[in-house]
Amino acid sequence: MPPPADTRALNSVLHTIAVCRIRDGGRGQDYCLRKISEGKTPSEARRALKRRLSNVVYRIMKRDLRNHLAQAA
Repeated sequence: MPPPADTRALNSVLHTIAVCRIRDGGRGQDYCLRKISEGKTPSEARRALKRRLSNVVYRIMKRDLRNHLAQAA
């Protein structure tokens, strides 16, 4: 069964962010180069960066939810 459309859309957004971070230099590119030097393929390094980005997004969403619930109480 294919993933829901919103999952595909989120994956597409994470992919775009990861590709831009790698292309534009900085911490994203450093992270990917470190993964490649550890023996990962470029695709695996990009996947690891996407996972790291998704963790950041998840933490922000949880924080925003906590703040919203605290204000509503």
